[in-house]
Amino acid sequence: MVTEDFSDAIREFEHDGETYTMADLTVLEEQGLCDLDSLPVSIRILLESVLRNADGDVIDADAVRAAASWEPDVPDAEVPFTVSRVVLQDLTGVPAVVDLAALRSAADRKGVDPTVVEPEVPCDLVIDHSVQVDHFGSDDAYEKNVEIEYERNEERYRAIKWAQQAFEDFEVVPPGTGIVHQVNLEHLGRVVHDREVDGERWLVPDTLVGTDSHTPMIGGIGVVGWGVGGIEAEAALLGQPINMSLPEVVGVRLSGDLPEGATATDLVLHITEKLREVGVVDKFVEFYGPGVSQLSVADRATISNMAPEQGSTISMFPVDEKTLEYLELTGRDPEHIDLVRAYLEEQGLFGEQDPEFTEVVEFDLGEVEPSLAGHKKPHARIPMGDLDEHFPSLLEEQGVLGPGGEPAIGDGSGTSTADSTAAGPGLALDEKVPVELEDGTEVEIGHGDVLVSAITSCTNTSNPSVMVGAGLLARNAAEAGLEVPEYVKTSLAPGSRVVTEYLERSGLLEDLEDLGYHVVGYGCTTCIGNSGPLPEPIEKAIDEHDLWTTSVLSGNRNFEARIHPKIQANYLASPPLVVAYGLAGRMDIDLEEEPIGTDDDGEEVYLEDVWPDTEEIRETIHDSISPEMFEEKYASVYEGDERWESLDAPDGDVYDWDSESTYIREPPFFQEFPLEAPGVDNVDDARALLTLGDTVTTDHISPAGLFGEDLPAGQWLKERGVEPHEFNTYGSRRGNHEVMMRGTFANVRIKNELLDGTEGGYTVHHPTGEETSVFEASERYREDDTPLVVMAGEELGTGSSRDWAAKGTDLLGIRATIGKSYERIYRDNLIGMGVLPLQFDDGEGWEELGLDGDEYFEISGLEDGLEPNAVLTVTAENEDGETVEFDVTAQVDTPMAVEYVENGGVLHLVLRRLLNSELN
Repeated sequence: MVTEDFSDAIREFEHDGETYTMADLTVLEEQGLCDLDSLPVSIRILLESVLRNADGDVIDADAVRAAASWEPDVPDAEVPFTVSRVVLQDLTGVPAVVDLAALRSAADRKGVDPTVVEPEVPCDLVIDHSVQVDHFGSDDAYEKNVEIEYERNEERYRAIKWAQQAFEDFEVVPPGTGIVHQVNLEHLGRVVHDREVDGERWLVPDTLVGTDSHTPMIGGIGVVGWGVGGIEAEAALLGQPINMSLPEVVGVRLSGDLPEGATATDLVLHITEKLREVGVVDKFVEFYGPGVSQLSVADRATISNMAPEQGSTISMFPVDEKTLEYLELTGRDPEHIDLVRAYLEEQGLFGEQDPEFTEVVEFDLGEVEPSLAGHKKPHARIPMGDLDEHFPSLLEEQGVLGPGGEPAIGDGSGTSTADSTAAGPGLALDEKVPVELEDGTEVEIGHGDVLVSAITSCTNTSNPSVMVGAGLLARNAAEAGLEVPEYVKTSLAPGSRVVTEYLERSGLLEDLEDLGYHVVGYGCTTCIGNSGPLPEPIEKAIDEHDLWTTSVLSGNRNFEARIHPKIQANYLASPPLVVAYGLAGRMDIDLEEEPIGTDDDGEEVYLEDVWPDTEEIRETIHDSISPEMFEEKYASVYEGDERWESLDAPDGDVYDWDSESTYIREPPFFQEFPLEAPGVDNVDDARALLTLGDTVTTDHISPAGLFGEDLPAGQWLKERGVEPHEFNTYGSRRGNHEVMMRGTFANVRIKNELLDGTEGGYTVHHPTGEETSVFEASERYREDDTPLVVMAGEELGTGSSRDWAAKGTDLLGIRATIGKSYERIYRDNLIGMGVLPLQFDDGEGWEELGLDGDEYFEISGLEDGLEPNAVLTVTAENEDGETVEFDVTAQVDTPMAVEYVENGGVLHLVLRRLLNSELN
């Protein structure tokens, strides 16, 4: 029900003989609250949500006025945004299911009907992040990998199937279907919902949050959606509005045309680099201008997908004729497409827009050149022609090589990998190590060699132009007699089954397979760290000779130790370039000038010789893709194969927890749950658990990949009879807090400055001075009731929307983090767990203040409670009694966020409200 102030805005809308209800934005303009044409499209979508959901209670008239008050110099206003749906993937979806089950158990223990915990908005969970590349380069690789996937994850999948039957409007897309973002783009995304609410048939803009940071990919079809941690997604599922500060909106004006030979991936790497330079963290980005019409929807989605790498909350394109053509191509109902047009035209949201923006960035498509990003940052663009100079310079910077390409340290002991046990002689750049593989094949590897070449992830597999381009390049290379070296692990993970269908129809799948790029699964695979093992002799050679080997992938993330813990340098590239560098077998090469290989006659073959023609790509796409393909593949999207159907899931409203399980365990968050909020107090006599530098990612804080038996998480599993080959990954164990808190700050590449030069999850236990694991130290501090803090530099928590990076931080006993700046999602996740994210003043940091990390810390200014953006005082005192006092700002910027912290977290607040409502 809308408040009386704006009741006229709710009206009927007639279309094609049907009557709908809608929230009419033009009424607000008539009342003088805003000029719709001057508002960015994304702000109008936010405004519609606030207007439609205004009830005079949770969302009042002031909230509508606040949302309508947007202008380029953004006012300080809070917007309660209610999404129309939520999307989960399984690595973040399983812990969400576990939390929802824990909430029901908590309600049951209080004598409250557990079904009081019920999603208020529809949810889709797509299982796509669990498949690993154990098998590759063969026709049966997919079947073998899926079989292993089910063996490893059966218990997790049973929990998901329980949720599917326990909760209403909770749908599951089973394994082997596609990656969440491509399924979202090709099928789940509606642009406009036709939805029954309280007996009325409403038209509602499609809006969402998802538990993957790349959810903004849906902005390619004009849908407002962004990534959040599982904690915030769960709150949204339970009907909690997302309370956010009114955002700045940056307009990116596109002009010109892409040059011949430049791909959508090259374009997105340029835009990512540009927007990182501009600075768009916490901001919305909208693309407009004449260049927009030059881009296909698939190109737009490729750009939108990289919003987290750009730093923005969303990166959104307008809904125009090309959008509707894409909806038609992907098999959406023609009547729905007509309805989308009619509704958006009625709201003034269809077609090209030219609103006012906080800032305008000009970008000329004609300046794009073939590029990659690396070696550990997705926004660190490298022109393709510079790689031959980039890689030797990188090894010099890392102390691996001297200026002449010779080993910097003769015995090779200078830069060994974190888990190297027998570092041997260092190698020069042009030296190779002989390696005999398990099948007897002899190969040679050295610095810069490509060990993983993977066409993977949603960034590119949603885009037919680069997928067809990769296939045509493979065809041309195979015809020229080129082969991928034996030491390169090749893989193809299509974003949906439609991709496989059009590659088969065009004959290009066979061409890719000729070079070893067989389908290994439908999911994130290598980009999330599920690249699978390298051959043991190769891993041994890496350790013995401190090799800086490489991977090249068509993904969006290349953080340290993410792709594979043994591979030091990782590069993002378009699918055609992934194949090209796989053929070359090394990254320290200028493919503009040097040959990619030799043909059957021993003649040199260059990249330009095998690069596909743009017109041939267009013709292949035209001849190979049809709406019927999408209709067929998505007709049974929720059914799954016989493996999924045969899974026996538990039933009932309350989950039956197994205390012996090593995958799914009831978390401690709600087990002893007071009905009164605990509030927030000053922090006294805290110690620093870690002192970190810049760009510490959520992968550093909560890694997703493989781990060994020597780490605390591995030790816990071994104690319970789990063999190392059964460990699976951290990501697959996110339903078990015992594993996950032991894995927090346990990345093998994380550098704790409390320990000089040591890599990995280790720290100093200050009272004793003993070096130990982060988890062991936290346990000792807990026994002494010692609160903890973590200090860091710029961009703390950049990367994936990983709720366990915040949950683990909380479970380790960390009361506050103190950094120079934060990535939005990690900051919000900390707030969602009741942990204070504090920020140093400009120009200050722990190094600038002369702090070592061995001080005692007091955080004061909370004795009267917490206020939004409160300035607090931190006093650090060393063992000699010397003190350093400095101010920090709490990055808690809305009254609702304050409530989250005071309640110990957002789910604690939601549960407390539900229980008190039922019990009082």
